[in-house]
Amino acid sequence: MEKIVEQGLLYDFYGELLTEHQKKIYEDVVYNDYSLTEIAKENGISRQGVYDLVRRCNHILQGYEDKLHLVERFMRVKENVSRLQKVSADPSVTREELVQEVGLLSHQILEEL
Repeated sequence: MEKIVEQGLLYDFYGELLTEHQKKIYEDVVYNDYSLTEIAKENGISRQGVYDLVRRCNHILQGYEDKLHLVERFMRVKENVSRLQKVSADPSVTREELVQEVGLLSHQILEEL
């Protein structure tokens, strides 16, 4: 997964567990695409301080994912829903095949939840 997308997903799932200061800095880097220098000037801290804080936030968010696996499970559910959409739109799939595939995929989705 592309690094910026991964950071965004981790923040979407676990960002509320960061402090307000960490959230503001992290959002400026990941979502607003501000440079470390811009963020440092705006917040009255050093560029190195911003860099260290973003690294620490990445480590914290990845730690939550390593323990809870919410992003991983979300991606699996998303993949199964995509497969459901494809199979249901495929005119060459028979009704029996469709029923079997929908049953299998819906079971896998429920297992993830």
